[in-house]
Amino acid sequence: MSVIDNAIYIDGKRAAVPTSLDHTFEELRQCPDHGRSFCWIGLLRPSQQEIKAVAEEFGLHSLAVEDTINAHQRPKLERYGDVLFVVLRPARYVDPVEVVEIGEVHLFLGPDFVITVRHAEEPDLAEVRKRLESDPGLLDNGPYSVLYAVLDKIVDDYSPVLDGLQVDIDEIEVQVFGGDPGVSKRIYQLSREVIEFQRAVEPLRDIFVELRERLKEHASESDLELRRALRDVADHATRVMERIEAFRQLLSSILQVNAALVAQRQNEEMARMTEAGYLQNEQVKRISSWAAILFAPTLVASIYGMNFTHMPELTWPLGYPFAVLLMLLLGLGLYAIFKRRGWL
Repeated sequence: MSVIDNAIYIDGKRAAVPTSLDHTFEELRQCPDHGRSFCWIGLLRPSQQEIKAVAEEFGLHSLAVEDTINAHQRPKLERYGDVLFVVLRPARYVDPVEVVEIGEVHLFLGPDFVITVRHAEEPDLAEVRKRLESDPGLLDNGPYSVLYAVLDKIVDDYSPVLDGLQVDIDEIEVQVFGGDPGVSKRIYQLSREVIEFQRAVEPLRDIFVELRERLKEHASESDLELRRALRDVADHATRVMERIEAFRQLLSSILQVNAALVAQRQNEEMARMTEAGYLQNEQVKRISSWAAILFAPTLVASIYGMNFTHMPELTWPLGYPFAVLLMLLLGLGLYAIFKRRGWL
């Protein structure tokens, strides 16, 4: 089976390491009545048959078992008799590809057992187990101490994710004001990651409220430190949620600024194109004006350059001066007209 670790704890100390789940169940029932005793079974990517075998051994509710088999659940805390079913969504920031990966951890907490089911390599609950085993006073609080430690580990692991997102947002701001054409796509991708991260963290608020109510039902002097520790984790989770909400608002503002800058650059480009078109039109008008001015004398010269025997003014002594004067008058007249209209 995909059992990562399997141990029985008595009075906060590791007492036995059963060789199988069947032995765990048997040895747990043989533990002395004095003190607190419970078993902690850690599973990694168990198969459907393995989950059902554990469920049958410890009498887990079918609905919770179905959620564990299907996975992809939202964070929640549900009570089935004296068994709590908790779904948590750990997160980690993958720096090489600059993405946030969301995992999933399921916990079954009974009066004398804890079953943790991981559907991803992270978080490494071996660290959590080692920490608890080094603090028998905390571990003596039973299954709730395991839930606290797992919650603390997951919430602490959110900090590097927040730092990674902060770096991404800073880089996006530089891209936006640098005019990077691919920044819009990155803003949308990061916004989706922040929203998914928020969906993993936000339900923790209700989980902590439910846990406080649950612990009140079993309030004792020995549980006081555990309740305080849970309040501290809840405070950390609240700060994480506040930063995530700030990231969402900041990304929304960056998106609006980017849209405004893109529109401004498009307007500037249109203005440059309009100005270039205007200058080109002015050049065309000048060329057309001079072409018209040169065309008038050319028309007169072409007419009088035709080799017909009988043409008016061919034998007139003043014909040549008249033709030249007509060319000049036509050119000056067209020049004055175009100049008045601003074409020259």
